[in-house]
Amino acid sequence: MRKTIPSLVVLLVAIASPLAAAPKNSCLTCHAELEGPQGEPAKKFPSDVHNQAGLGCADCHGGDPQDDSMTAMSPAKGFRGAPKKTAIPEFCGKCHSDSNYMRRFNPGLRTDQLSQYWTSVHGKRLRQGDAKVAACVDCHSVHDILAVTDTRAPVYPTNVATTCARCHADAAYMKGYNLPTNQPAQYAKSVHAHALAQGDTSAPTCSTCHGNHGAAPPGVSSVENVCGTCHVINQQLFEKSPHQAAFAKMGLPACVQCHSNHEIVPPTDAWVGVGSNATCIQCHAAGDKGYAAAQRIAGDLAKLETFYQRAEDVLNTAERSGMEVSTPRVELVSAHGDLIKARVEVHSFNPGEVQKFTDEGTDISQKAYQAGVVALRERDTRRKGLGVSLIFIVLAIGGLYLKIRQMESTPANRH
Repeated sequence: MRKTIPSLVVLLVAIASPLAAAPKNSCLTCHAELEGPQGEPAKKFPSDVHNQAGLGCADCHGGDPQDDSMTAMSPAKGFRGAPKKTAIPEFCGKCHSDSNYMRRFNPGLRTDQLSQYWTSVHGKRLRQGDAKVAACVDCHSVHDILAVTDTRAPVYPTNVATTCARCHADAAYMKGYNLPTNQPAQYAKSVHAHALAQGDTSAPTCSTCHGNHGAAPPGVSSVENVCGTCHVINQQLFEKSPHQAAFAKMGLPACVQCHSNHEIVPPTDAWVGVGSNATCIQCHAAGDKGYAAAQRIAGDLAKLETFYQRAEDVLNTAERSGMEVSTPRVELVSAHGDLIKARVEVHSFNPGEVQKFTDEGTDISQKAYQAGVVALRERDTRRKGLGVSLIFIVLAIGGLYLKIRQMESTPANRH
């Protein structure tokens, strides 16, 4: 029994030691003692996604992390150092393009980022020697790379626009590229940016439309496909409309003509028609078919909006008066749905198709309005009845009071 105890202790120590002891990394030990730029990597790397996956400095930079001397960074020990800007994509791609290697860490992670990057505007210019364009580290950072699902990551959806803006909003940095630098400011005003700021991470940001690793500006022929990724019905309606062929013939980007590109604001009915704020009159003038169609569509939308709002107002008044109007209110929801459908159908630029929805919604609105009017009449009737009842009650109380006073004042009642 005495002989087995030391053996058991040795066995437990042997099992526990590898778990307790972290791999030696002389790189971090040395650089942690340095000041300035040379010390920054050691301070940042503990939070890096690569460190958390068990990778160390030598996995990227080479060298011998077991060696405490300067020979750890000798070429003989495979030390590669920091790559030049033009070599960074291949430097990162050495691992991230190897599906077998990456499967060890994240089987679902894509491994085509490098090939996509070389098709992008950034990648093409980098190959031409332009070191100012974005490469992996410009977007993902260097020694403190975070998972893309980390809300602090510069490539997390809510941070992408800010990351892109570091270059694309800097007029001095972008000088010579013949690109406007107001896109980030425009995007910040858009309905997409507002949705993203409210927590909707599915809302479009720069990479949604332009791509991330394969970043490229959408061409004239592909804008509707980019927008149609989310706005499917709008795209399908537009493809059947007369505008698609006309825009393609003139070389005009589809959705952008009416909605803009970066500063996309919520549309209103005022955009449709021939009013001063209408987009239709940018191309159409009085006398042509498009002008007449726009005028008709705008009229039908305004008619439904008017009837719907009238019904909504009368039902609200009846409801505040205590009347039961839940049934017509539920029916009025369908009219609001028809109004939304009609606004979507505008992308077909077909007055007849839009009118199908506006007529149906108007009919429902009129019925709901009449139900509200009936409820208000019933309210008035009840109020009149209540008024008459109150008068009789007051008269009865008054008469009873007088009778009691009369009885109290008679001589018989005094004794």
